[in-house]
Amino acid sequence: MDASVTPRSTSLHPSGLSSPFEIRAQSVVEAWRRRVQGNPQGTAIAYFDQTLTAAQLDELSDAFAAALQNRGVGHGDRIGIQLQNIPQYAISFLALWKLGAAAVLLNPMYKGRELRHLIDDSRATGIIAEDTLYPATADTVAGSSVQWIVTTSGLEYQSRNDPRVFPKAEPLEPSPDGDMAELISAFAGRSPGGTAPGPAGTTPGPDDVALLSYTSGTTGPPKGAMNTHRNVLNVAATSAAWMGLQPGDRVLAVAPLFHITGAVLGAAAPLLQDTTLVFINRTHPAVVVDAIAEHKVTCTTGSITVFNAIYQIPGATAEHFASIRTLYSGGAPIPPATVEGFRARFGKYIHNIYGMTETTSGVIAVPPGVDAPVDPASGSLSIGLPLPNVTVRIIDADGNPLPAGEQGELELAGPQIVPGYWNNPEASARTMPGGRLRTGDVAVVDADGWVYIVDRLKDQINVSGFKVWPREVEDVLYEHPAVFEAAVVGQPDPYRGETVVAYVSLKPGHTLTEEEVIEFTKQRLAAYKYPRIVHVIEDLPKTQTGKIRRKVLRDSPVEGQA
Repeated sequence: MDASVTPRSTSLHPSGLSSPFEIRAQSVVEAWRRRVQGNPQGTAIAYFDQTLTAAQLDELSDAFAAALQNRGVGHGDRIGIQLQNIPQYAISFLALWKLGAAAVLLNPMYKGRELRHLIDDSRATGIIAEDTLYPATADTVAGSSVQWIVTTSGLEYQSRNDPRVFPKAEPLEPSPDGDMAELISAFAGRSPGGTAPGPAGTTPGPDDVALLSYTSGTTGPPKGAMNTHRNVLNVAATSAAWMGLQPGDRVLAVAPLFHITGAVLGAAAPLLQDTTLVFINRTHPAVVVDAIAEHKVTCTTGSITVFNAIYQIPGATAEHFASIRTLYSGGAPIPPATVEGFRARFGKYIHNIYGMTETTSGVIAVPPGVDAPVDPASGSLSIGLPLPNVTVRIIDADGNPLPAGEQGELELAGPQIVPGYWNNPEASARTMPGGRLRTGDVAVVDADGWVYIVDRLKDQINVSGFKVWPREVEDVLYEHPAVFEAAVVGQPDPYRGETVVAYVSLKPGHTLTEEEVIEFTKQRLAAYKYPRIVHVIEDLPKTQTGKIRRKVLRDSPVEGQA
């Protein structure tokens, strides 16, 4: 009996939801138009003190699509989006998709070489950027494939000008290539392929690329995952059904939209339902808490670092979260102690959801209203059950399936998996042989279908021949009341081969010595597992989406400060 395909019991699935799950639309554009036709006056976007209906958002994106088409943007083109979580992101997505073009997700934090690599690899012909980024972006892409940069301001579509988000309440000079608002005004009432001049628009098909999203590049240069309309539709529809999104729900966009989780779970899923997508620009923990209370948010998905930061806000209470029905955390499995601490204070359980750039975000998740089980062997909190249309296998080094309860590499298949990496057939064949994704995550599937991530293959520590998974040690560290965040890596050791090294940051007002950390773990772990070296540091290095960067700590050790 191999641990594969679907859980043996679907009784825990929301409303009996199971595979196969029918996807009725052929493209994101078709699904969006159905949403608009179903309730054109329903609120689609809320941004601080202002809102846009579905009909208004459709008209804005039509006009912007016509403006872009007038510049020659058409089917198969790649256009970069370099924005924070603002309404213009949704306008840009819809406009590009209506033209059959692909949105290249650009991290606004990227500069110089990081940004130029994505532009040169994607051969993007234009960029939609925030006005604050224009000078640096223009310098970076000079001489590249980029022919124009259209700018916009986060100050638009709201009038509150919250100083926590907008330190300066004055828009900058727009790009000489054009301002989004002016272009929309100039092409108001037009639609692509209609009255706008230029070539006729092309309706995208299921295999056309909707998003070109780049991997984090932790194992080499970032690779562009080709997230097709089929991929996006499958994840958006199955995750919405899984989370129980209902007409009138309000979904807060916490995860950055330049990341696949934000783009699909945070934006596409609620946009394609009769729900309101709440934007708050860049994520500020205190603004997140205020927005949840003000807009009566019912659902949101964010990284565990966001929830950790919320936990540290003195004034945050359970009342702020009264409207919340479901909370999901993606990016990294959550330590059990963190989940319980958050629930004890706010009365809400954080559900794990698992996905990758190559899976077009979430494909395994804990059902709403269900507490995830803990693996008795590793102490890991389950990441959940496979969503509809997803197949799961645990395989050995030779690709053979393993039985339930045995550790191996997590392998995934289904219509959520990208067809490959942009212009990189070698990496595509290596990572997705036969269309099945080799995730690089070490996992276990139990007899009921619950999936547990043990760790990343490359992060395994070999101590005198014994395997140590950093996650197991980190989960113990999180049990200490003074520990805020933790990361564990291996360090070369002439005697043991490798030794376990822990990095921890502390909660405000707490102190902890390295010796106390060692003693705490020594009492709870086997002798070869507890860390011999501990660094207490102010903050752990993270990616822009909140993942702790073990590789940085492993490759460039930092000094502790007890």
